[in-house]
Amino acid sequence: MGRALFGYTVVNLGCKVNRVEADGFERLLAERGGVPVAEAAADLIVVNTCTVTGEAEKKTRKAVRHALSTNGGARVVVTGCASELSSETFAAMDDRVVVVPKAGADLYLSELEMSGTAPCETPESFPASPADGRTRIGIKVQDGCDNACTYCIVHVARGRATSRSADEVVAEAVALAESGVREVVLTGINLGSYDDGGADLTDLCRRLLAATADLHGADEPPCRFRIGSIEPMDVTGEFVSLLAEAEGRICRHLHLPLQSGSSRVLREMARPYDAHEFRQLADFLRASVPSIALTTDIIVGFPGETDEGFEDTCALVRHVGFSKIHVFPYSKREGTPAAARADQVPPEVKAARAARLRALSDELAAADRADRAGTVELALVETPEVATTESYHEVAAPADADAGSLVPVHLR
Repeated sequence: MGRALFGYTVVNLGCKVNRVEADGFERLLAERGGVPVAEAAADLIVVNTCTVTGEAEKKTRKAVRHALSTNGGARVVVTGCASELSSETFAAMDDRVVVVPKAGADLYLSELEMSGTAPCETPESFPASPADGRTRIGIKVQDGCDNACTYCIVHVARGRATSRSADEVVAEAVALAESGVREVVLTGINLGSYDDGGADLTDLCRRLLAATADLHGADEPPCRFRIGSIEPMDVTGEFVSLLAEAEGRICRHLHLPLQSGSSRVLREMARPYDAHEFRQLADFLRASVPSIALTTDIIVGFPGETDEGFEDTCALVRHVGFSKIHVFPYSKREGTPAAARADQVPPEVKAARAARLRALSDELAAADRADRAGTVELALVETPEVATTESYHEVAAPADADAGSLVPVHLR
């Protein structure tokens, strides 16, 4: 008889860091004989939670209730940010729920006893789960946050900023590149605060580039790295210089969370920059790295946001020329200063502003794509039909290109 197998499902909510952590859970469970299956067939369901907004917390509770109702026998492990703040709420949902602190999730899953499950010979005994088709892999290099934005509670859930050793990160990246991975995403809750004994994010990127430069044949492009998200105040001149010199091995695409184009709103959010400083940074990036793509996050309807403040946001967005905007209508998160404010923006106003900003995002995305017409970029083949360019646009994959490969594409 082969090794006993058990079926598992990992339900992930929230940010890219959560996605990387969920990937780690799946690897641990697979090493222990687990097989990914549909939620209804699982012996174990892990819900990796998010608590960044009130809406995220609602989705998290809904995901746990769905796991319990869909599968009447599975053990349900709840971990992640929401479990740090609402452990009693989740534990009270059902006797099958086990709440595991985020910091202890890996150890819990690696030592988990699954003796109550029925052994089987092959994975075919379980219904197949849909493949997610991901071809880029994330590495978490930093966790926690020392900022305290007034709409956010993640700094409470995840604690102070910490960084992994550069040696560990480089070793993991080399192993991934040697296994055939062509795009690695560096992630963190506050990635730009990375600090390993004085080595910052730029130093780490230099080491990663050097360590992975010669792992493939001369006719193959080497592994490239993408910065998951970086706060505007953490973008240094030294980092921009490296970005300009790396010839695309650090993708010339940065996700810079703006949150608002109104200096007054930014101040009330406790963001450590104003609209003018963000505009200057964007201009500097465009001048230093002409082909750069910039994407962002924006919250609309923050308490006290006026029509004039929203117009300031639209004006700055147009000036920067973002190629994509993640638009978030403000959602109260209990326990944050912003949630206690009396000047909440009416839901219908938030919805109208969000719709207008999403339409502007589509317009700017089309403009950025048009500006790139006639150029060539390396694209990561995601599926037989779709590839993603260095500038983070989706294009048609070249015929017969292998999934996970980096191939040149002519943009039209």
